[in-house]
Amino acid sequence: MNSCNFCLFQVKFEYMYGKEEHSMKLDAVKKEIEELRERIVYHANRYYLLDAPEITDSEYDALFRRLKELEANYPRFDDPLSPTKRVGGIVSEKFQKVRHALPMLSLSNVFSKEELAAFVHKMKRTVKNPSFVLEYKIDGLSVAIEYENGRLIRGSTRGDGLVGEDVTENIKTIRTLPLLLKNSIPRLVVRGEVYLRKSRFESLNRQQELLEKPLFANPRNAAAGSLRQLDAQITASRGLDIFIFNVEWADGVAFLTHSESLRYLQSQGFPVSPDYLILQDEESLYDAIAGRGEGREKLDFDIDGAVIKVDSLAQRDEIGSLPNAPKWATAYKYPPEMKPTLLQDILMQVGRTGVLTPTALLSPVRLAGTTVSRATLHNKDFIREKDVRIGDTVLVRKAGEIIP
Repeated sequence: MNSCNFCLFQVKFEYMYGKEEHSMKLDAVKKEIEELRERIVYHANRYYLLDAPEITDSEYDALFRRLKELEANYPRFDDPLSPTKRVGGIVSEKFQKVRHALPMLSLSNVFSKEELAAFVHKMKRTVKNPSFVLEYKIDGLSVAIEYENGRLIRGSTRGDGLVGEDVTENIKTIRTLPLLLKNSIPRLVVRGEVYLRKSRFESLNRQQELLEKPLFANPRNAAAGSLRQLDAQITASRGLDIFIFNVEWADGVAFLTHSESLRYLQSQGFPVSPDYLILQDEESLYDAIAGRGEGREKLDFDIDGAVIKVDSLAQRDEIGSLPNAPKWATAYKYPPEMKPTLLQDILMQVGRTGVLTPTALLSPVRLAGTTVSRATLHNKDFIREKDVRIGDTVLVRKAGEIIP
């Protein structure tokens, strides 16, 4: 083979090899995207439909972010049915369906000071001198509530963001929510977060223990399961609470800012997110977010972050929204709380199916508003892999259940 032919052969070989390698990479990316979509749908069903999550919010967020990143980098694998295109969760067949007048959008998330600064800078490049409202991100269940002529006529869950579940009779059992407005207007639609106070959650679990019934995993699951009961009397017995965080529609009432609408809600008797702040820059926002994160254990309700919103409603219109989330707001998510404690003993418990499950007995530790003294160790393989032994100091965190 002469040198010229050899060069041509080498070029052809490198081209074909490179093409094959590229194809293999795309196959791997496609497989990962498909697996991520499947896992996210599975865990969304556990969270929204069964109120029984198996992974933490931060673990779910990591899966979701990875999928969004891959879909952005490989648009050839775009799918309109991807969970990243969805607004909310799943709609149960147990309830009547309600189509929302306006979509109940989700929020984008940020996880660091740098990402928060990037969001603030983007807002400042888009509109002039924006102010931001900072509110607690309550860990509960989002709902829409409608009033006609001052009377509560409907309450519904977010569902998939477009269609929710009619839980009107259950919503009416929330004692802090007004059934009649102080000043009647033709139509008012508000959005809020139903939650269970930590003190009430502990009281419910004490009752469950006395009745030898399964304990509730955490306040969020207990709240979601309580709101979605078919018997409103059961819902009423749980003692749910609510914070209203937005006015979606108000006939004959005009607002210039979100903070003005919050003051209006308070004047009508609605409970709104306590201690909301109006701030101008990322440094003051981050300091307030960090401070609230450090003090969240003292609150009587669970939060998993803070919500940052542009205050001016005119500026919000200018900034706009994506199909599944507004561009003018984001949620700063806190990492899951973890604390060290002493592993005192390991018990083997028999489940309903006869399977033995090891359970850790721990020195009681206060975690995310509740006292933890037990944790699942899953199975013998988990104990062997982690080399867990009696007398060890272990880290515990709260997930769908409490796991070390």
